[in-house]
Amino acid sequence: MNYCSSPCFQLSRVPELVRRGRKIFHALGMSLALAMLVARLTVVPALADTPLAKPSGRVILTISGAIDHTNADGHAEFDRKMLEQLGTTAFATSTTWTDGTPEFEGVLARDILKAVSAHGTTALAVALNDYSFEIPIADFTAYPVLFALKMNGVELTARDKGPIWIVYPRDQHRELQNQLTEAKWVWQLARIDVR
Repeated sequence: MNYCSSPCFQLSRVPELVRRGRKIFHALGMSLALAMLVARLTVVPALADTPLAKPSGRVILTISGAIDHTNADGHAEFDRKMLEQLGTTAFATSTTWTDGTPEFEGVLARDILKAVSAHGTTALAVALNDYSFEIPIADFTAYPVLFALKMNGVELTARDKGPIWIVYPRDQHRELQNQLTEAKWVWQLARIDVR
């Protein structure tokens, strides 16, 4: 006599049900991926057609290289107001060059690169004194790296590492406390060349 009722039958069908579930999940995943791709393709052309405003004040940052949005001959120029209009962020972190834990305020590097539709893998950061350092753009997506415009609420000037200072959140991410990252803290930043 067979005592197996419908639950035994159901158990024997588990591998088949798992295969069907995977196929359904895969189909849903592919549909979602396709929908996201279509959405991306419809949004990107609209952004590409949006012109970048021209600066009305003194230009403090020029971005060139692998960018799609420009407002000058082959490059993008920003004054302080334009940068601040991208949205500002603030955090406190210690530095090798300052006392205590100052608060820095500025624009996230990734937001600036997004504004110019950058599509490179590195950013050559060049200071007013021609010091330069090549920074992986992956840093800007992995961490909230600031193009700092203020320290402790005071606008940065060329006398105190401004008008823009690249600042990493080193206190929040111990892996950023090393000499290589310190070399990326370009102060008196004037130009970025996306490569």
